[in-house]
Amino acid sequence: MEIKKVYPESMPVPKGHYSPAVVHNGIVYVSGQLPVNEQGEPQTNSFEDQVRCCMKNIETILIASGSDLQHILKVNVFLSNIQNWSAFNSIYAEIMGDHRPARIVVPCNQLNYGCDIEIDCIASLSDHKPLKKHL
Repeated sequence: MEIKKVYPESMPVPKGHYSPAVVHNGIVYVSGQLPVNEQGEPQTNSFEDQVRCCMKNIETILIASGSDLQHILKVNVFLSNIQNWSAFNSIYAEIMGDHRPARIVVPCNQLNYGCDIEIDCIASLSDHKPLKKHL
């Protein structure tokens, strides 16, 4: 099976040796997204704005991959300050609505550029046929 690398036109090409996402066998693997704008500049305003920026970047990548937020299967969240967990959860719930993918929130030390949050995820393609059930 082919591995497709995804580089959304509206986002800068990563400076590091990675792709924003790869698609393989109906699954989209999104790299960690910091709150950076379309020019690749870190947005370290309020924590709430950082969360929204990360989720916007993830949505942009998923759409370019043939998926969307409602097809996310697993989310990994890294917080530089565990005190922000409640604020993150509130904004995340607002964005995700009734969709509740598997998730982990990991407290960590300082993130790149002094950002307070980084998020990655795994999603299915929106047109991918579900696996047959085997009982």
